[in-house]
Amino acid sequence: MTAFDEMDLGPAAIQTQAGQSQSQAASSVRAPYRDYKRWLDAAPSDMLDRRRQEADLLFRRLGITFAVYGEGGDTERLIPFDIVPRIISAKEWKRLRRGLKQRVKALNAFLDDIYHKREILRAGTIPEDLILRNAAYVNHMRDVTIARQTYTHIAGIDLVRTAENEFYVLEDNCRTPSGVSYMLENREAMMRLFPDLFAQVRVAPVGHYPDALLQTLRDSAPPHCESEPTVALLTPGVYNSAYFEHVFLAEQMGIELVEGGDLTVKDDIVYMRTVGGLKRVDVLYRRLDDDFLDPKVFRKDSMIGIPGIFAAYKAGNITLANAVGTGVADDKSIYPYVPDMVRFYLGEEPLLANVPTYVLRRPDDLKYTLEHLAELVVKEVHGSGGYGMLVGPKSSKAEIETFRAKIVAKPEAYIAQPTLALSTCPTFVESGIAPRHVDLRPFVLSGETMRVVPGGLTRVALREGSLVVNSSQGGGTKDTWVLEEDAADDIKAGEDD
Repeated sequence: MTAFDEMDLGPAAIQTQAGQSQSQAASSVRAPYRDYKRWLDAAPSDMLDRRRQEADLLFRRLGITFAVYGEGGDTERLIPFDIVPRIISAKEWKRLRRGLKQRVKALNAFLDDIYHKREILRAGTIPEDLILRNAAYVNHMRDVTIARQTYTHIAGIDLVRTAENEFYVLEDNCRTPSGVSYMLENREAMMRLFPDLFAQVRVAPVGHYPDALLQTLRDSAPPHCESEPTVALLTPGVYNSAYFEHVFLAEQMGIELVEGGDLTVKDDIVYMRTVGGLKRVDVLYRRLDDDFLDPKVFRKDSMIGIPGIFAAYKAGNITLANAVGTGVADDKSIYPYVPDMVRFYLGEEPLLANVPTYVLRRPDDLKYTLEHLAELVVKEVHGSGGYGMLVGPKSSKAEIETFRAKIVAKPEAYIAQPTLALSTCPTFVESGIAPRHVDLRPFVLSGETMRVVPGGLTRVALREGSLVVNSSQGGGTKDTWVLEEDAADDIKAGEDD
């Protein structure tokens, strides 16, 4: 299976072949990478290795880590960072941005509908039991009115590329998408390590994301809030895998980072404890799962939640971002129906396609999947982080048979997809520069307007031949460059179209 190379250098890798002129070499490079390739050709041969060592030292000093669960030893690891950027043309980005906004708009309409009129269920577009019996569907949210009818204020949509003009949505992250801190730190590191490169290549900025996020949160304040709303970020605490990001974003936005014990509810109003006394909170950017949010309503044993916060939420006295109950849109069993949501709610054809998907609760899809397990990728509908999945072509016969038994025992818990030839990008590995598979997670903000900061988090499978990009499974990250030729027009327009 041949993968599309986003730099398109072929077997010559990144060095000019013997006997090949510089002009011939440049012609084999895709347009978005040409300025970068010229810079790279002029760079000293040992420079990249020195810069990689400097990047490792920088990330170690900053403490940019992620947690790996279920393994022995130290669960905190440095996020692997690759110093070769992933480059996207302005034209490509404009198309992606329009598709991302369309998709998130439909997902928000879907979430509002299933907690109110349920029109999509009555129309038979999505099976009713798939929603109402879904573990992530929160019955307490029925008929709850929320500000702007916006449920997923911050969405991370995972994209993969398979050809020059072929992008697919791999999954939607509508609950608590993470990774934006790595996007920002990756850019900061690249600008520090390669200032001369940024003087030669016009790259759209991403540093305004914290300001855009803060404005989105303020836009989402409850109607009662007449002055500038008070925004805080709720974290589960230091043991959460994304705690670095929680601290980073709170600092960047200039808001308080709070834990459950820092908040209290009086007369259905949420306050945070400060040295000056209680201060009302209007918007809470929460990185805490539904189950642990309020022990009076959800898990009674939660020690990190805020008793009474859900009553304040229902009373319209606080905005929770993202909204309670958004997890149902993350479910991989719902994913196959998102294109139908676009048609149902927006009356438009989807601009971004899904990966073809077999829903194993359907007998025909189950039969096909069991007959072709060695060719498919199978995922748990509630799985995340690269866990609970089978990559058929990369698995042994024993692993396939073990997974087969799981599917037969509970087919509704799985979906299956063809093994895509994910695009590759040049990546600096131990042996030099070599192609490695990548995906992309752009972040979509929904407030008074919709905003998509140019780029996103590119994750890279550092192991040769691997298609699994998750950091927990040996993946790393890259800086994502959107070229500015046309993107400047989008930034000036406020990215509102």
